[in-house]
Amino acid sequence: MVSAHKKTLTAFEELHWRGLVFDYVDGVQDRLSAQKMVIYNGFDATADSLHIGHLVPLIALARLQRFGHHPIPLAGGGTSMIGDPSGKATERLLLTRETIEANVEAIKKQLAHFLDFEVQSNPARLLNNADWLLSLNLVTFLRDVGKHFTVNYMVSKDSVKSRLEREDGISFTEFSYMLLQSYDFLHLYDDEGCTLQTGGSDQWGNITAGVELIRRMRGGTVFGLVYPLITKADGTKFGKTETGSVWLAPERTSPYRFYQFWLNTDDRDVVKYLKLFTFLDQPTIQELEQAASERPEQREAQRRLAREMTALVHDQTALSRAEQAAQALFGGDISGLSAADIQDIFAEVPSSDLPKTQLEGQGLSIVDLLAASGLCSSKGDARRSIAEGGIYLNNRRITDAAQMVLLAEAIEGQFIVLRRGRKNYHLVKVSL
Repeated sequence: MVSAHKKTLTAFEELHWRGLVFDYVDGVQDRLSAQKMVIYNGFDATADSLHIGHLVPLIALARLQRFGHHPIPLAGGGTSMIGDPSGKATERLLLTRETIEANVEAIKKQLAHFLDFEVQSNPARLLNNADWLLSLNLVTFLRDVGKHFTVNYMVSKDSVKSRLEREDGISFTEFSYMLLQSYDFLHLYDDEGCTLQTGGSDQWGNITAGVELIRRMRGGTVFGLVYPLITKADGTKFGKTETGSVWLAPERTSPYRFYQFWLNTDDRDVVKYLKLFTFLDQPTIQELEQAASERPEQREAQRRLAREMTALVHDQTALSRAEQAAQALFGGDISGLSAADIQDIFAEVPSSDLPKTQLEGQGLSIVDLLAASGLCSSKGDARRSIAEGGIYLNNRRITDAAQMVLLAEAIEGQFIVLRRGRKNYHLVKVSL
């Protein structure tokens, strides 16, 4: 349920201190305080999961709902058929209708996770623009809507202008995206009483085009507000890692990797991210900012950020498992972790394959396993390391050089984790 908000700040002031206001149509700052607004933000269905770049507008909708406003997360089942040129250097690959419909169903569940659809006063409404865009008549649309847009006006928008300057240009398909997004705003104004559209700063041209369309066709006053595109202090792209995008779906990005992404936040970015992404209040964030300044080596702010975001996007159970997994690399307990967890945690450590048959029956001696894996240079080296107390199997110390390793030691029959000393790991992959 939506919790009561301590209204020490207005909704606009709340967004502003968090660094969420990049630009806006004048008047929205007063309107957000004076009356409850219906607010929409579109999310195109170009993949079967949202990624963390979507969290700024999505969490902002949830913030505005806590101030009593009515949020509409709009799944772009219709606009995804076209492809938004905003922020793109080249033409998108067009997806099939079946793929888009599957993507919409997947992201609908994620959108619903962040908003309250049950609260009686201002429930969220989840809509799909395919419901009205796919049935449009082209000639009627061009007569009724297209006549309100001059080509001069459209090419002056950054999303179009930047593409026209490139050799490949822009197709008429993507050029028309602005009209469709503007029509979305008009439809939601007519049918849902929506008077505010939000989005990333790259959407400013599309949003103001919708504001102008409603003024021309209905004589209505509506507003737009855009959030900054998130950047990282080191110059790399936010939300990207060496393995690709950080997704909200656990099947695409495991909760452990999700947790690690936030835990690894640069000291220069952590306070900004706490403001942008969490629901922590000003005093709490100020305390964490002070801790980051005075005791940066303790990484209190990063740990809190990782905890807040993992619990928010996944749940407390996923957070607990992610924290347990994070401790595994420091010798923590790995009992209860799945094979998928182990594969994630130890993806970067040296590994070797071991036929399953060698662990059956009497098993394989720990000394032979250590030598075969290369973690120890020889059987003699393995015996000395065990005698010195420096060898661990699944993070449990080995005290007997005669110990046999059985298939039961393999986590879900797939992995055995060997460690020498504090940080020298080796992953044994049990093969059929």
